[in-house]
Amino acid sequence: MNRPDTEMSLDALVEQIPDGATLAIPREGSPIAMAATRALIRKGARGLKLVTVPTSSLQADLLIGAGCVAAIETAGVSLGELGQAPRFNKAVRSGAIAITDTTCPAVHAALQAAEKGIPFMPLRGIIGSDLAAHRDDWKIIANPFGDDDPILALPAIRPDVSLFHAPLADRDGNVFIGRDRELMLMAHASARTLVTVERVQDDSLLDDPARAGATIPALYVSAVAEAHRGADPLGLFGHYGPDDEHLKTYAALARSDEGFAEYLDRFVFARVAAAE
Repeated sequence: MNRPDTEMSLDALVEQIPDGATLAIPREGSPIAMAATRALIRKGARGLKLVTVPTSSLQADLLIGAGCVAAIETAGVSLGELGQAPRFNKAVRSGAIAITDTTCPAVHAALQAAEKGIPFMPLRGIIGSDLAAHRDDWKIIANPFGDDDPILALPAIRPDVSLFHAPLADRDGNVFIGRDRELMLMAHASARTLVTVERVQDDSLLDDPARAGATIPALYVSAVAEAHRGADPLGLFGHYGPDDEHLKTYAALARSDEGFAEYLDRFVFARVAAAE
């Protein structure tokens, strides 16, 4: 097993996300790799196929508005209490991106199929809906163990890359995710897993009984980059909360093309200029 690089720069990390990749990103309640998202925009990423696990907010809206995304499979993209996701909505209405509608359980089930190395996962609860009728890749099959018991078969989702933030990693490349278990699922299902963390420690996380059960082993991690406050302006549970004023500023600016361009100039590209 190759040991993951735990001393990679943020820019080097996002260089491992090729144009056209299927990229899995977690819901806002999980730690979002926002510093890496900004680096991905600065890199000029194009043609990405986003899979939200199972929804998204600012991260997907930013990537779509910046022209990085060609397609998205999602159960929903919004800014929550701040309203609709303006760049996502405009892209869908204009046909700038292809959208594949799904549900939260369907995304998790399809990733579980990839995690287990099987071609599909059965799921109940969607048969008879408009959604099932418009997904040609979803198949209604007979339950082989029951009479007159149709069930929906969902093809496995196998992302090329999963990208997320976490509180902590160790030098071996093990990543502590705490309560956010869907990050473990994403890592298991994906060909590569790229993680930004608040810090990297020397001691092995797998030797700590209190943390080992909530740690993704290095076997499933491709590379780690330290990024202090890497989820900002979104929050990281137990470390810092969301920047509500920043999010309100985004919601207001992103309603127009000019405002969104101003946001990118001020908060995506200007951060690098300020650091230099």
